[in-house]
Formats: sequence, C-alpha cells, structure tokens
Amino acid sequence: MSSLIKLSDHFGYGRLLRFAAPSVLMMIFTSIYSVVDGVFVSNFVGKASFAAVNLVFPYLMFLSVVGFMLGTGGSALVAKFLGEGKSEKAKGVFTMLVLCGFVSGCVFSAVGFFTVGPVAEILGADGELLDDCVLYGRILLVSLPFFTLQNIFQPFMVTAERPQLGLIVTVFAGVMNIFFDYLLIVRLGMGIEGAGWATVAAETTGGLIPAVYFMLPNKSRLRFSIPLHDWRSLLKSLFNGLSEFFSSVSGTIVSMCFNYQLMRFLGEDGIAAYGVIMYVQFIFFAVFLGFSIGTSPIISFNYGSGNDEELRNVFHKCLKIIALMGIVISGMMEVFAAPLTKLFVGYDAELHRLTAKAFRIYGLSYLLVGFNFYFSAFFTALNNGLLSAVISTSRALIFETTAVFLLPVLFGVDGIWFSVLCAEVATLLLSALLLDKYKEKYKYAR
Repeated sequence: MSSLIKLSDHFGYGRLLRFAAPSVLMMIFTSIYSVVDGVFVSNFVGKASFAAVNLVFPYLMFLSVVGFMLGTGGSALVAKFLGEGKSEKAKGVFTMLVLCGFVSGCVFSAVGFFTVGPVAEILGADGELLDDCVLYGRILLVSLPFFTLQNIFQPFMVTAERPQLGLIVTVFAGVMNIFFDYLLIVRLGMGIEGAGWATVAAETTGGLIPAVYFMLPNKSRLRFSIPLHDWRSLLKSLFNGLSEFFSSVSGTIVSMCFNYQLMRFLGEDGIAAYGVIMYVQFIFFAVFLGFSIGTSPIISFNYGSGNDEELRNVFHKCLKIIALMGIVISGMMEVFAAPLTKLFVGYDAELHRLTAKAFRIYGLSYLLVGFNFYFSAFFTALNNGLLSAVISTSRALIFETTAVFLLPVLFGVDGIWFSVLCAEVATLLLSALLLDKYKEKYKYAR
C-alpha cells in the first residue's frame, strides 16, 4: 500500500506509480475547482459570464503564486533536510514556510481587491463583462489565504509521506465545490456570484484541514513545531520555487497575448474557445504536474542522502512513464475533442465546431509538455531553482509569446493553436541541452 512507502525505499515502476498516484489525483481534483465553475457558468449563466471568468482567473492564479513557490521550493528543501537526517530543522522550516505563506495570502488578497478591476480593464473587459470580472474576482479573493495554504500543503503532504491524505482532502473539497455550484447557480439562481462562493467554500476547506492535521500529533515525517527564523531557508525555498513564480507571470502574459490575437481573428468566440481549452488543459496538465509533485520529494531525499544510484533509477523510470502518459493524453484529446467541447459550448454549433478543431491541434502538444513540466520540477527537486526557472520561463514567456504572434502571420488562426506545440518543441530542446550540461554535477545520467 502507498501508505507504507517511504522516501528511502527503492522504487520500481509499481511503487513509483503508487506513491505518485495520490498527487496526480489530488492535482486533478484541484483543477476541478475552475473547470466546474466554467461548466456551470457557461451552461446556466451564459457565454458573457463565462468569458468574464476566463479573463480574470489567470490574475487570481498569479496572486496565489507565493503558495506554489513555497510549496514546491520549500518541500524540495525540507525533503533534502530529511535525507540529511535533520528532522527537527525540517519541521521548524516547514512551520515557518506555512506561516509566511498564510501572511502573504492575506496581503495579496488585499492587493487583489483593489487591482482586479483595473487589471480586467487592461485585459479588455468593459460594461457588464467588467462588472462580472470584478464580482467574481473579489469573491475568490476572500479565500486566497486558504488557497495559498492549500498550494503549500499539496507537495508537503507528499514529503510527509501522506499523499493519500492530501488526495482525500482535495477530493472532499472538489465534491463540495460541485455541490455548491449546483445549489447556488442552478437551484438558487445566484449566477456568477454563486460560482465564486462555491469555490471559496472548497478552497477554504482545502487549506484548513491539512493545517489541523499538521497541528495535531501525527506519525508522518512532518508536523508543526516552533518556527525557525531561518531567513536563508526562506530565501532558498523562494529561489527553488522561482519556476512557479515565472510560470505564473508568464502564464498571465501568455493568456493576454492569446486573448488579444483571438479577439483580432475570431472575436468573442475565439476567447470562449480558448477558455474551453484552458479548462480541459487544467485537468490534463494536472496529470503531469501531479506526477512531478509526487516524485520530486524522492529526488530531493536521495539527492540529500547522496544515493546517486536511486536518484538515477527514479529519474529514468519517470521519463518512461511520462512518455506513455503523453501518448495516452494526446490520443484522448484527439478522440474526445467533440464531446469535451460539447460539455461547455454545446448550445452554439459554430463555437462547438471551432473549439473542437482547436482542441485537436492543441492536443498534439501533450506529447511533449509532460517532459518539460518534469524537467523543470526535476531541477527544483535538486534545489536548483534557477535552471527550473529558465525552462519554465523560456517555455511560456519567450517561446509561446513569440509563436502566438509569428505563426498566425504565416498560417492564419490555426497558427495560434499550433504555437503551443512549437513552444513545447523549443523548450524540449533547451531542456535537453541543460540536462546534458549538468549530468555530471547531479549524477542522474547512466
């Protein structure tokens, strides 16, 4: 059983998959928060409100980026301490990171309350669309401190060797989100406001339950203790998590670029089509992201303990698993493009046709995206946040933004959808160069 698996174990394929599976499922259910909102808003509120959710959501994710940074970067550092046998230091640093994350969530929640309107205007919202953006955004900001905690706890649950508990919490929060979306939107007719409060309930639950678990006595590797005033570890955690910061910043910019280009070529239908793709992308990206989160503490632990042989073993097995996942997911995108699209915009035949076509083009990128996600997370696990950031930032901010403006000049609107595939190819080449350069330093090559 996965509950008996330790970071110090030897990992075959079966053990590796069992240990990572809860994190994969956990990230899938986390992504359901936004996907469920999109389905309910699109079908029961309308296309305009659906567009509002799509426009403002990337900014809300940007405001929660410190949680991702402290979660991924901090868990890599804490797992390294555990591998070195420094368990008390690991607990003190963990407690400090959680406290810092909660405070940052409160600060960014306040900042977001005053800036969500101007940002929505910059993204092109006006009139009723702007009102919906501000309403939805400000409601979600209520739970931002708890969402930040949830993002911190997700990777730390794996480091604590309790990934299954993280999965249970996330599933419970996801089911709660679905229930309240149905109750508030369908039954009570609260529209986009109901979607916002449903997400608040789920995010608050997802942040509070793990906090209570780590506060009480438990048998895991981690629990709250007296926080260390170890600013060096805080900075190291933030530095390790640079890729998450730059990914969030880059993702916001890329979304703006996509929306700008799609508005030029297709108008409001283009933005709606992109929104549908993004919602489904959350789920499929969650598979790769969850696998990276689930396996990263193993890399960090073995790096800290100096077990180079096991580090190489896990690294090469992960690459083979990711290759298989990429083939399966890309195939699913091709086969299920029409029914997935119908779930969101089945009420509009032309929008359905447009989105299904875009789905099939976009789906080819899943053959490669898993590798790029993993390589970025791999360097974070090795406590090299700079290389991780180089990969993730180049992928979105440089390669995707360049392609989304260049390819439509050559291929029209299809060039917008192909830009993601081109960016993944370029990122994979960059990752290969970095892996070859640092293979002797980190000893992951056979």
